[in-house]
Amino acid sequence: MKFLLLVLLPLLLCNCGGGGFGATSVSHSPAILNVSSWDPKAVQRRGDQYSQHNVSAFRRNGAVALIARSAKGPLLDDKFSSFLSSADREGLLLGAYHFVTMDQDPAYQADSFVNRVTAIARSRGISRKKILLVGDFDTKSSPDRLVRFIERVEQRTGIVPVIYLENSDALRASLSRATPDQKRRIRRAPYWIALYGPGGTERTMGGALTPDSLMAQYGIWNSWSMWQYGGVNWANGRSTAKHYNTNAWRSPTYFGNLAHPMERSVFKGDLHALHAFWNRHSYQWW
Repeated sequence: MKFLLLVLLPLLLCNCGGGGFGATSVSHSPAILNVSSWDPKAVQRRGDQYSQHNVSAFRRNGAVALIARSAKGPLLDDKFSSFLSSADREGLLLGAYHFVTMDQDPAYQADSFVNRVTAIARSRGISRKKILLVGDFDTKSSPDRLVRFIERVEQRTGIVPVIYLENSDALRASLSRATPDQKRRIRRAPYWIALYGPGGTERTMGGALTPDSLMAQYGIWNSWSMWQYGGVNWANGRSTAKHYNTNAWRSPTYFGNLAHPMERSVFKGDLHALHAFWNRHSYQWW
C-alpha cells in the first residue's frame, strides 16, 4: 500500500498534463527535490511548510528522493546533516551534491566530498546505507575538471557520480570541444539536466530549448537521467518559483501543496528504474 501511494500521490497532487519529453512528465515520473542552506525558501502561499529538521511535507506531497548540498567548494553547508537525517527518517532515497568551485583542485574537492558524506552518515546514524553522489559544476568548468572529479570519486567509492550542469553557453561550448577521450570518460556519469524555461537566456537559434536539444549541444551524452525543471528566482531578498512550462511539457508553479518554491526534478523512468539507478550511483558508506 505504501508503494502504491508513492506512485499515485504525484498524480493526485499535480494537475499538469501527461506526455512530455522522453516519455517524461511531472505526473508520471518519480519526484526528486534538492535542498541547501538556502532552504526553506520564502513562504509564498498557504500550505505545508518544512525545515531542515522536518521534511515530512515532502513525502506527503509525493517526493521519493531528496538530494542535499554538502558543500560549495571549501564552504560547508550547515544544514546538510539535518536534511540528510530528516529525509532518512521519512524513508526518502538519499542524495548529496558538492558544488565544485574553481578555486580548488577538483580531485581535492572530490576527497572532501566523500569524507564529509561518510562522516555525516556515521555521526548521524543514517539507516539508509546508500547515498547518491552528485557533482555540480561551476559554469567556467573545463572538461578536465569534470574528469578529475568524476574519476577521483570513483577511485574513493567504486561508483561513478551523477553530473549536474547549469544551462550555460560557456559550459556547453567548453564541453562540446572536449577530446573524444574526455567525452568518453565524462559520458560514464549520468547527466542531471538543469532547464527551467524554454526562452530568455535559454533560447537557441532553433527556437525553444528542450531537454533533448540542450543535451545534444554538449555532444557528450546520448540520454539524460534526471531533469531539474523547477528552480527559484531571487530578487529583493525574496524567492519566487520558476519552472519549465510549455504546451509540450506542463508543470505546476509549486510542488504539491507546499507553501515554498522548491528546486524539483523528475527522473526519466519509473519508480523501479529510479531505485536501480540510485543503487548504481550511490555510495555504500559503512
